[in-house]
Amino acid sequence: MNDDEARYEAVRARDARFDGVFFTCVTSTGIYCRPSCPATTPKRANVRFHRSAAAAQADGFRACRRCRPDAVPGSAEWNARADSVGRAMLMIADGVVDREGVPGLAARLGYSERQLRRQLIGEVGAGPVALARAQRAHAARTLLQTTGIDIAAVAFAAGFSSIRQFNETVRQVYDRTPGQLRAAGPGPAPGAGDGGIALRLAHRGTLDTDQVFGFLARRAVPGIEEVVGEPGSRAYRRTLRLPHGHGVAEVGEAGGAGWLPARLALSDPRDLTAAVQRVRRLFDLDADPYAVSERLAGDPALGAAAAARPGVRSPGTTDPDELAVRAVLGQQVTVTAARKLAADLVADRGEPLPAPDGGLTRLFPRAADLADAPLRELRMPESRRAALRALTAALADGGLVLDPGADREEAEHRLLALRGIGPWTAGYVRMRALGDPDVMLTGDTGVRQGVRLLGCAQDDAVRWRPWRSYALHHLWLAAAGASSSPAPPPRARRPRPRTLPRPAARPATGPPSPDRTGSPVIAKP
Repeated sequence: MNDDEARYEAVRARDARFDGVFFTCVTSTGIYCRPSCPATTPKRANVRFHRSAAAAQADGFRACRRCRPDAVPGSAEWNARADSVGRAMLMIADGVVDREGVPGLAARLGYSERQLRRQLIGEVGAGPVALARAQRAHAARTLLQTTGIDIAAVAFAAGFSSIRQFNETVRQVYDRTPGQLRAAGPGPAPGAGDGGIALRLAHRGTLDTDQVFGFLARRAVPGIEEVVGEPGSRAYRRTLRLPHGHGVAEVGEAGGAGWLPARLALSDPRDLTAAVQRVRRLFDLDADPYAVSERLAGDPALGAAAAARPGVRSPGTTDPDELAVRAVLGQQVTVTAARKLAADLVADRGEPLPAPDGGLTRLFPRAADLADAPLRELRMPESRRAALRALTAALADGGLVLDPGADREEAEHRLLALRGIGPWTAGYVRMRALGDPDVMLTGDTGVRQGVRLLGCAQDDAVRWRPWRSYALHHLWLAAAGASSSPAPPPRARRPRPRTLPRPAARPATGPPSPDRTGSPVIAKP
């Protein structure tokens, strides 16, 4: 979609595939929309296009009240791209600019502030400050319309440095005052309580909720995760360790067209942006299922499986350090055994919540708390304990960085340099912690089984690029389906012919002979 005429055709078709990929700005009304906006299609002469909501706002356009373009899924391009711009977009989404400023973002990427600003403006039409400002505006609208937090407190919770800046931004982006914006919203969700924020998490295209919730349910670690309810109406719940405090996230399976219901309970509302982005990464909600299906569904080997389940996602994580620790615990053991090891670790070293929330009682332990721990409570070889200590020490001292936007190649290289970390662990961390959509775990048992069941070959994976992570999940689904199918009934054995016992020989003469115990053998008449 690099041609404006092609973009306009997508707008005329109200094509939801491009929501979040670009934004339609209408000069005659001064508003910007998502491509699928149901409003009357504007004339081509009155339309401009921008690649980000921030660029549209910087050009003087305000958000459409009908299609709410600030709430679209994020562009899947940033998940696929691993260059400096893609990494910067992921970091900004996680709130790095709000917490560390533009200097902190530039330092993480290894660029000067001027270089970073030039690259972002060239690619998305807005610099890091404008991108963060658009994100603050969206966070402010969410807090205003779904919580009862005082409006002045909302300003600072959303990341604004002053009430004046907050008022000006909200008025410019939404053409309403903060008070008017609050009055137009649904208000706090029933039973949300203090700090409870009800959300709709938008996603693009079909979402295979059975696959995603099933994947998370099989790996849910007691104490920090739980899945409640029956398939079709399940809810996934987990604790979150966040920059300013902690939280509990709950995501429901029974959503609507293009969204999942969610609720966040945060100890500090400043963590709203980070919490939302981390939950989105966990469920892979910014994926582009259309692009994935286009590549995989037409494949001669994987096509039938991919066409049957077009909404398969590649779940990520809410905490990359936690995921890396759990990957080491899962080396050379089953999913059930890895889950048990993680549960023991959480029970012994997890940080307790101030108050339990259902089955959620703890936060996963920090890497620094595990670096020098003996970990005797974990029933596993000492070599794996040593690998776990080496990993957590590297995470604690900054020698290994797995934060959103981290360099994937460098992170994998540093992982493989640690004693006890092999290609499977490094690849699994790269896929889930760093969100790489193009990973294939060739040595994985489930992958090998899926390849055999679907009639694929290892060489076929070349055709699945750049979506090999999604192909891997199709292979896992095939293997799981085979293992869960009922076993065939055992073959009936042919009955052996019955033989009559040989009659005991009678002694010809003399007294009865003793048996082996010395007792006399009484011959039957």
